[in-house]
Amino acid sequence: DHVQWTEEDKENARQKAEENSCVQIPLKERGKFDTEACQYWDTFYEMHQDKFFKDRRWLFLEFPELLPSGAKSQATNLCLGDQQAAYPLPTGSTTDIETRYQQHNGPTRHHRNTDTSNHQESCQGAALEKNEAAIEATTFPGQLASFRILEVGCGVGNSVFPIINSIKEADAFLYCCDFSPCAIQLVKEHPDYDDSVCHAFVHDICEEVASFPFPPQSLDVILAVFVLSSIHPDRIQGVVNRLSTYLKHGGIFLFRDYGRHDFSQLRFKKGRCLSENFYTRGDGTCVYFFTKG
Repeated sequence: DHVQWTEEDKENARQKAEENSCVQIPLKERGKFDTEACQYWDTFYEMHQDKFFKDRRWLFLEFPELLPSGAKSQATNLCLGDQQAAYPLPTGSTTDIETRYQQHNGPTRHHRNTDTSNHQESCQGAALEKNEAAIEATTFPGQLASFRILEVGCGVGNSVFPIINSIKEADAFLYCCDFSPCAIQLVKEHPDYDDSVCHAFVHDICEEVASFPFPPQSLDVILAVFVLSSIHPDRIQGVVNRLSTYLKHGGIFLFRDYGRHDFSQLRFKKGRCLSENFYTRGDGTCVYFFTKG
């Protein structure tokens, strides 16, 4: 994790990425990897069930903002203990503690919803009160919680269950969605699933008109871990913009994903590239490699 690269390392990585992307999948064959993404991931979860990915024990160390203040210290202490017991990596190791698909040294981003111009600030308080009143008048899962989290692309719950086990004693509620019906079914069948603090549902975040089971401006946190990279790069910004409308003012969008020249990118063979820094794996699932903005 967090390996420091020399200039020579960077140049070698650049050349390797250039080499494995010089032969791209024919244009007429690329569309299916976008339009049939749900089927590819559903097949993936049908095959691997909940055995492929490990629970994200690093979650609360990376994202302390993920939990309400009352639950943070307990979750962080648990995370530290579990991580030291489960992952005693030697110094300088680049062993991937997530999966062979998910390199732990990808970029992490925190985006807070503070999009308010100066001339709006005078009426901000009244608008917030009006929105809170509208939320209170709406019936939806988790409406009584004071702190609400949404995880998009939750898969089989490798972030869900660490979060559930950390918010049970807090006034918090977790929503989690994935476009794979198989993945959501596995989440609901898990022994730790608790519908008093969690609502799992099938949802494709790329669908522009699809609705969520909660109103706009009702979430404190949105979490996306190795999710945005699976979306066609031309659609990512639109997805983020739509999701952000569900954040409260001051809410935060947290994501972790693959970074440019990650080892996962360098391992691709020629002929798997769809477009610049965007590839498809042998099972049809896709991955994009980000740079820091």
